[in-house]
Amino acid sequence: MRPDAAARARTSRQRASDTPAPTPGVHVDAAGLARLEHEVRDFHFRPRQPVHSLLAGRHASKVRGRGLAFEELRPYLPGDDIRTMDWRVTARTGRPHVRVYSEEKDRPVLLLVDQRQNMFFGSQRAMKSVVAAEVAALVAWRVLADGDRVGGFVFGDQDLTELKPKRSRDAVLHLLGEVARRNGLLRADAPPGRGGARLDDVLDRAARVAHHDHLVVVVSDFDGHGERTRDLLLRLAAHNDVLAVLVHDPFLGNLPASGEMVVSDGDLQVELGFGREPHRRGIEAFVEAQGSALRAWQQGIGVPVLPLSAAEETAPQLRRLLGRIDTPSRRGSR
Repeated sequence: MRPDAAARARTSRQRASDTPAPTPGVHVDAAGLARLEHEVRDFHFRPRQPVHSLLAGRHASKVRGRGLAFEELRPYLPGDDIRTMDWRVTARTGRPHVRVYSEEKDRPVLLLVDQRQNMFFGSQRAMKSVVAAEVAALVAWRVLADGDRVGGFVFGDQDLTELKPKRSRDAVLHLLGEVARRNGLLRADAPPGRGGARLDDVLDRAARVAHHDHLVVVVSDFDGHGERTRDLLLRLAAHNDVLAVLVHDPFLGNLPASGEMVVSDGDLQVELGFGREPHRRGIEAFVEAQGSALRAWQQGIGVPVLPLSAAEETAPQLRRLLGRIDTPSRRGSR
């Protein structure tokens, strides 16, 4: 380890020792996110996916990479490129043999991690902001294990941090440290944010960076999304693979028989009573409309949407969704 890297590591450990442990489910810390490295099994984002994976067939197109990787040596078959002939093995065995290669794909991966105030909500296991942080850690560790570069944007209501994709443990730890820092700034009495405008700003920034052949993973509840959000996702998906991880809480889909909730658009606040039938119908209609719009992205612009519940453990959900959902690929069918 270089002296400057060692100094940063010592500083990080010292800060960690001086910082109280976060309340589970409410906030995260960098050490906890780092430990999720041991959970990245049974799923990946490489071109060859299990047949029932959400990403099956999505990355078949050619991309610039690190060259060719040797896969196997086998007997010659009609149609094989004569330039792949292994003459030494052919001479030794008396039968023509060819060397089979596959293209090594070095894809930059951009993680867009939502830590806005709207993510600071959870009715059961964890806040949505915590789940988003956990997803970011799982994806980052899996990408590093697959040999690809990882970076992205970690954003709150007021600003964002951009991290260029790199292939190193230091880069992943830096990313997770930034996620944990922003997560720690969230609190119940914080003022309302900018809603969908901030999300669209980040998608626009990502589109300026990911010109082609990136994997862009957006981890958010997509609060405030609109037509511009859809247009920006379509712009990103034109030359990249885009995956939307929809973090949600089951509370609004299963309202209690009584109680009240205060909602705000950033300027005005209103109190809604769950026991009032008009209010219940309005909330249920809103939830259904939001869900329908997000599901339409998958059908209309080819962006897979992974719904992750804040009421369940994150890693098992991610493995289950990537292993069992099969989504047609626009790019893989070209």
